[in-house]
Amino acid sequence: MKNTGRTLTDSALRTPHSALAFVALGSNLGDSRQIILDAMARLQRFSGELIRKSSLWQTSPVDCPPDSPKFANAVAGLVPRADETPESLLAKLQSLEKEFGRQAKKILNEPRPLDLDLIAFGSETRAGTVAALVKARNRRFYKRRYESELILPHPRAHLRRFVLQPLSEIAPDLVLPGQTKSVLDLLCELPEAETVVWLSSPI
Repeated sequence: MKNTGRTLTDSALRTPHSALAFVALGSNLGDSRQIILDAMARLQRFSGELIRKSSLWQTSPVDCPPDSPKFANAVAGLVPRADETPESLLAKLQSLEKEFGRQAKKILNEPRPLDLDLIAFGSETRAGTVAALVKARNRRFYKRRYESELILPHPRAHLRRFVLQPLSEIAPDLVLPGQTKSVLDLLCELPEAETVVWLSSPI
């Protein structure tokens, strides 16, 4: 029988939420639904087991330029490989974004074919530690250089319906590091400011 990708292996079902890495997928440029499905398939390469997939949701833009298109959003749960770190997984996600045509930002939160955010990586935390103040070449001012710009868990995940809605499908009881309430409880407490509409089940 052909594997549709919707049935989890026994070992994946036994993997606790606290051991998974969760990636939020978003797209509002191009064929967003197909882009999300294709990106989910590519994420399988980074997981030690069959990934957990949420449904696809259509969501209203948040903190985006005026007249931005609506998003297609989803969340995937990966079982990190033994040698994976949050930093190495983030680098892979950024590379995958570029493969799907993402370019350097010109405007904050402008439309993009693929946005991949690392929401959580097990119980790991990162704070974006400042390493030093470095003088820019041929300039008279200093800029901050970061040892790591990765922040875990994602600093706004617990406030975003477009993250919590799909995440609650695959990990409703997950408590993100630093939080005291489950993903489902956080979702239920959010105001109805964002429009979220179910699009389709994962393929």
